[in-house]
Amino acid sequence: MGFLFEQDNFALFRDGFLQTIELSALSALLALLLGTLLAAFRVSPVPVLRAFGTTWVTLFRNTPLTLLFFAVTFGLPPLGVHFSHLTFAALALGGYTASFVCEVIRSGINTVPLGQAEAARSLGMSFFQTLTLVILPQATRTVLAPMSSVFIALPRNSAIAGAFSVGELYSAQQTFSERGYSIFSIFFWVACAYLLISATVASFFRFLESRLAVVR
Repeated sequence: MGFLFEQDNFALFRDGFLQTIELSALSALLALLLGTLLAAFRVSPVPVLRAFGTTWVTLFRNTPLTLLFFAVTFGLPPLGVHFSHLTFAALALGGYTASFVCEVIRSGINTVPLGQAEAARSLGMSFFQTLTLVILPQATRTVLAPMSSVFIALPRNSAIAGAFSVGELYSAQQTFSERGYSIFSIFFWVACAYLLISATVASFFRFLESRLAVVR
């Protein structure tokens, strides 16, 4: 277990840990923004937008994440799109997670009684105003629990980025393995790091649930 504090191992592990957090945070932000937009498309009265949202969710949710990383990392540069490996990884992971966020938000929207939307529209509110001022504030309370599961899984999914030149925890684990350290010790520390990230995300969502809870 003590190999982590030998030579430059701790610095390598720390850098991988911070890179995992950075990648997870960027992907989560992209997934939340894109997922909310896609959910709005999915309930939009415009058929073209509904079709776009449905196609995105169907395509990204049913495509292996490794294949999405491959398509983004090696498919975009020939089209003239050049970013860092970290940005490509955030695009792939954020786009993939957005499809799940979209469905969670859409399920929350469906829990709001239809009469509220009809009442808002009868007052002259537009679709955007009805969605953002009436529907989404109520749906937020119901989606927090399933949303937490999506964002707890996200840091673990980021491990795939290690295979695409992103120096996160999985990449650090590969380096330790090549140096001949015990695989049990390596995975112990890597598991501790992922557990810490997951526990932090779970605590954040529990805090939000307690703040937004309705007294019954």
